Amino acid sequence: MPYEIIEKIELGTSGTIFEMVLKTPLIAKKAYAGNFVIVRINETGERIPLTIADYDREKGTITLVIQVVGKSTKLLCNQKVGGMILDVVGPLGNRIHVEKYEHPIVIIGGGIGIAPCYPQAKELKEAGNKIITILGARSKGLLIWKDRLNSVSDELIITTDDGSEGIKGVVTDPLKEIIKEKEISLVIAIGPLIMMKYVVLTTNGSGGLPKVKTFVSLNTIMIDGTGMCGCCRFSTLDGGVQFACVDGPDVDGHIVDFDNLLKRADRFLDQEKHSLECYDEECRALEKFKSEVT
Repeated sequence: MPYEIIEKIELGTSGTIFEMVLKTPLIAKKAYAGNFVIVRINETGERIPLTIADYDREKGTITLVIQVVGKSTKLLCNQKVGGMILDVVGPLGNRIHVEKYEHPIVIIGGGIGIAPCYPQAKELKEAGNKIITILGARSKGLLIWKDRLNSVSDELIITTDDGSEGIKGVVTDPLKEIIKEKEISLVIAIGPLIMMKYVVLTTNGSGGLPKVKTFVSLNTIMIDGTGMCGCCRFSTLDGGVQFACVDGPDVDGHIVDFDNLLKRADRFLDQEKHSLECYDEECRALEKFKSEVT
């Protein structure tokens, strides 16, 4: 059964990030922070794993935030309100473990990973926790959902690489200061792999700071999302293997072999770039044909 797009909003100023609200009553009924869905636009479309950024059980909707990085995400972001998406499968993955912690929780979002920080902060805040949120992006135009995160945070810190908003620097800069100043029960990091790697290096106790339990969200390549295909496997530092779709997507960051994962994450970059270039060329040719006909 196709699923309707009932809202679509462009986020930031880059022209590449979009918020979509989908009518998915059964998924919304079961969704929690940490869950994801797999989306397929049409019968020949690629299966795209996307973390649920928000849900509304009464309205029967889920919210997704998508960044254009290849052909499939561009096709998805080109859909209009009222359009239909063929498949939305979920909720998949594990819900985060929500409990009342003794000390504050630091939630760190980088880039497009800021959006899935919101339901985590919201559910943990509702459980009575103090939430310190750190958001990071390359520039002000790529920062999203600041107001939403502020509404569920006791403290909101913003960093940008170029200093166009907040602190000039990276998310680990304020994280180090926070860990020095106070006890922290938990750190949650969602964003680019390289960002999560350095968050883990900051909290693993190896740099002279106290060790802090840390979860990271792994959005590795997924196909079926149920542990059958093995595409989302990742190596652990003790030589083991886990699967992001069924063991995560939120996992203990201190066990992840990020160096191995970073190498694997780059292996389809050339194909992704080529596919997007071909799609853009097809679109330009089609627009030229339409203009010549009319």
